Formats: sequence, C-alpha cells, structure tokens
Amino acid sequence: MGRLLDGMGLDLILVGDSLGMVVLGMPDTTGVTMDHMVHHTAAVARGVSQTILVGDLSADAAPDPKTAAANARRLVEAGARAVKMEGGIEVLPTIRAILDEQIPVLGHLGMLPQRVKEEGGYRIKGKTEDQAKRLLEDAEALALAGVFGIVLELVTPPVAEMLSRAIPVPTIGIGSGAGCDGQILVTYDLLGMFPWFTPKFVKPKVNVASQIESAVREFIDEARKPQP
Repeated sequence: MGRLLDGMGLDLILVGDSLGMVVLGMPDTTGVTMDHMVHHTAAVARGVSQTILVGDLSADAAPDPKTAAANARRLVEAGARAVKMEGGIEVLPTIRAILDEQIPVLGHLGMLPQRVKEEGGYRIKGKTEDQAKRLLEDAEALALAGVFGIVLELVTPPVAEMLSRAIPVPTIGIGSGAGCDGQILVTYDLLGMFPWFTPKFVKPKVNVASQIESAVREFIDEARKPQP
C-alpha cells in the first residue's frame, strides 16, 4: 500500500494506530502496542521513498517523557521521518522530550481514539463554548511547543476553521469539515476496504471490498468447475 501511495503528490503518509481496527481486527486502537507500530511502520517504509512518512505513537508509548522519546526513536529507526502524538497541554512535556531528540512531531486534537474508553465513545468535540476554548488553548500550546501540524479529528467545522485561522501551523482535518488546511483519511475507508463500518464523514471513492468478493467467487467457481 505504501508503494502504491508513494509519489502521488500526498503531503504525508501516516501509519496510524487505526491499523489495529482495519488490519488487526481489534475493536478500537487502545490495544495497539509500540511493537505493532514499529512492525507496520517498517513495512510501509520499505515502499515509501518520496513522501514524508509519519508513525503513530501508540496508547502504551508514553508512560513518561523519556520512554516516549525512546519509542519515537524506534519509529524513526523503522523508517518514519516524524511521529504523531495525541493530546493537548497535558502532553507538552512528552512532546518537548521528543522534539529535544530532533524528531518532528505532529499533534492530534479533538476526538482522541486512544481515550475512547475513558470518554465512553467517539464524541464530536467543539460543541460547547468551553470545549472550543480548550481546543484553542491546546492548539496554541502545541504550536508554540513546535509541532509541525495538528490533526483535528471530529471537531465541529466552525471550530476547526477557527483553529485553522488562529494558529501558525497547518491543521489536518478528519471529519472536521473543509475549513482545515489539509485532509486525511484512513486508506481502507477511502477505498471501501472495510465494509463492516464506514464513518459518516467518509464517502469511499471505490468499493474494493465488493471487488475482492467478486474475484474470490470467480476463482471458486473456476476451481470447482468440472474438468472435461
């Protein structure tokens, strides 16, 4: 997949911990480990040479800043040129520790999949004035710390656009409207490869799952057809 995507003009390719759901069959991303992320980042890196490759820090990656920096280094050694970290002001010490290692960091605000169990589900953020204020504080703090961009996931479009205008680094939206500076999607969602669940904000460009089913059925029919 990395080899197919490389060189198409994408600004970056993210090896996200969503692989836990669409590749490893987990119910959410909280069970993804750093070993999983290193393994998959290395695999994608073998096919990517032209596009910036970013690796996700998994839910178990940052019990403390020093460990997080070491895990970020593992992703870089696997082939990533930067890492992504979920969270706002509360993770600033961790982000600074990673940046001190000269490893670029992509922030992630809004709905945080790694905290889905704590929050009781996938909830849209920015619906209240207090939420919007907190998002702005977090975004400004991350930008000041030195992240090169911030993913905004499931943030109400007006708030996402406000954040995009307010901070000096690019925002990358996923389910947060067209007012962000860029957009990102899970590749399996974009290609219709995970038919069991499609987020409301995704409009698959093709339906690869049905094409796979058709190809396999055709193979079965041919293989079982009586030979003359």
